[in-house]
Amino acid sequence: MKIASLAEIKKELSHLSEIELKNLIIDLSKFSTDNKSYLFFKLYERDNPRLYVEMVQEELEMEFVKANTRHYHFAKKSIQAIRRKLNKYLKLSKDKTAQIELILYFCEKMRLYGFMEFNHPVINNLYTLQISKVEKLISGLHEDLQYDYEFQINELKKVLR
Repeated sequence: MKIASLAEIKKELSHLSEIELKNLIIDLSKFSTDNKSYLFFKLYERDNPRLYVEMVQEELEMEFVKANTRHYHFAKKSIQAIRRKLNKYLKLSKDKTAQIELILYFCEKMRLYGFMEFNHPVINNLYTLQISKVEKLISGLHEDLQYDYEFQINELKKVLR
């Protein structure tokens, strides 16, 4: 089965009535939780733009609390699972500042919950990758915003030394 291109789907959507579009969106939200969460954030971010960041931070905090840090192997597996969840949430947001804040939050929690104390190569590489990802995102922002985030980045880099 060949899936239609995005242009073809847009063309077909333009022919649908408002009621048909609503029903289609509701069906899509029932299909997966990712679709439902994306729809939720898009609908409610107009009222509260920080809602998305706050909800994701709350979710990540719960994951960090549940994480097993008794042994480096379990810590590595836990942080990889949390990073997968973070990446899923980053895909839902197109806002660069929200992505930066979430990655910085993730790195700060890694440091606070003792993941960096293991000095394990996989954990260190994961941390370094997140720092480089946030630096790349910051380089695309306005100079004033870059300066605001620079202090946080430098604090997080001290852990690697």
